[in-house]
Amino acid sequence: MDNCISSLNCQENETCLEEVVDEDTFIYLKNCNASEDDYVGMLFEKAISFGFKNDESLVIGDWVKRARLEAISWILKSRATFGFRFQTAYLSVTYFDQFLCTQSINSEKAWAIQLLSVACLSLAAKMEESNPPVLSAFQLEDYSFESKVIQRMELLVLSTLQWKMGFISPFDFLPYFITKFCIKPPPSNIMSRTMKLILAIMKDINLMDYQPSVIAAAATLVASDPQLTRKAMELKMNSISHSKLVETEDVFVCYNLIRRLEIEKSRVLNSLNSQNQTPTSSRPINVSESFAGNTKRKKLKLDDTEQNSGIGDGKRLC
Repeated sequence: MDNCISSLNCQENETCLEEVVDEDTFIYLKNCNASEDDYVGMLFEKAISFGFKNDESLVIGDWVKRARLEAISWILKSRATFGFRFQTAYLSVTYFDQFLCTQSINSEKAWAIQLLSVACLSLAAKMEESNPPVLSAFQLEDYSFESKVIQRMELLVLSTLQWKMGFISPFDFLPYFITKFCIKPPPSNIMSRTMKLILAIMKDINLMDYQPSVIAAAATLVASDPQLTRKAMELKMNSISHSKLVETEDVFVCYNLIRRLEIEKSRVLNSLNSQNQTPTSSRPINVSESFAGNTKRKKLKLDDTEQNSGIGDGKRLC
């Protein structure tokens, strides 16, 4: 499958994450009770069936790490531009990570990472948004991909993921965990705060390594109480009806990771504020700067002679 990509040839800031949670969400939070247990149980089972928690994590080389971060930053920026739901952005990164766990991409094919991000966001928008934009509306700084090239990349992603596109995301579990873990009534900003924590962590982990329910539980717990001990967390986890479907150890690891990222971000903001500087990104301090590409936009076209060319020997990412 490595030969397929070459046949295609060729920062967001905090305000971008400010989104008003719709009224229906709060209605759900107020009415969420034991009658939802069967539905939530189906969410757990469906998420498990998609094969999260792989035995091998995404092996990130330096250039892949930079390119992936740039792709996610572009996805989040585009989410804000188009007014997409948070779930659409998360779903597109899920496609992105799962694709990288199957395909190998040579460092000389950096444009393929950018094209992949466009295809994944486009596919996610078609799954989640009522009015997804046309392909020509997706704009990159470095490249201008023709619609037919994006379509071919979409088909490659669909084929690689075996057309299994209806992933469950952490956002599907938030109403359930918020009602179980938070005081009643829950704080008005708990949903938006938890959403932002989820979007922040997806820059630092392979989304295929954690069950969506684990990420949702951990983010909700950090948003509601960032000082939980292990024992206190175990008590909270054991109090929910579906505790056997969520590994407390995984939640504890994810909880500490989110909390660490929040501490690092706070340190960066405090340092910048002390120097009278304005932060331009919400990235953790241990992440490299964005992939340095040619600043001149390149228009990639597809012709018949390129459809069977190889991508080269790239390292397997998983």
